[in-house]
Amino acid sequence: MKTIAALIATAALAAPAFAGGPVKVADEPAVAAPVAAPYVAPGLDWSGPYVGAQIGYGNVDSNGAGLNGNDWFGGVNAGYRWDFGNWVAGTELSYDATNIALGPVAGDELSNVLALKLQAGREIGNSLVYGSLGAAQANATVGGVDLRDTGFIYGVGFDYALGNRWTVGGEVVQHNFNSFDGTPTDFDATTIKAKVGLRF
Repeated sequence: MKTIAALIATAALAAPAFAGGPVKVADEPAVAAPVAAPYVAPGLDWSGPYVGAQIGYGNVDSNGAGLNGNDWFGGVNAGYRWDFGNWVAGTELSYDATNIALGPVAGDELSNVLALKLQAGREIGNSLVYGSLGAAQANATVGGVDLRDTGFIYGVGFDYALGNRWTVGGEVVQHNFNSFDGTPTDFDATTIKAKVGLRF
């Protein structure tokens, strides 16, 4: 009898809890899945050494009577660059061989130019646009005499990266030689060249 009474009492106490129907369990808050950051491709790094070759066309003017000419030339170059983010600095040594006839006298010609220049430029996508300033040594023959002189050069150029190693580009350089090898003749030369390079 006591057992029956206890069951009745328990049922009476539990009845209010179920009077409203099934007990709802609160939903857990939804947790958003982490979103991966968008991939950003690393920028091109122009730092390091490089070698290359060039071909171009040069025009020579002077204050000497008839000592002018133009012709094709070709050469090689080597340099090193430092990448500072959007800006790049470097130095380059180049050698160009040519046979630019200087006037109507046979044998009067500009034979080669060796140049050392500093470069500074800005990256634009896969391209590098730069200015250059430096010194050049030219060898010429005038009146049967071999002459050599050092002058200054300046110019502008660009390189375009074909992947991580190869580049193509172009450059315009102005050369100035005053009193060439002690003579009263001043020579000015403008060169336009196409370049290909290999970076390491």
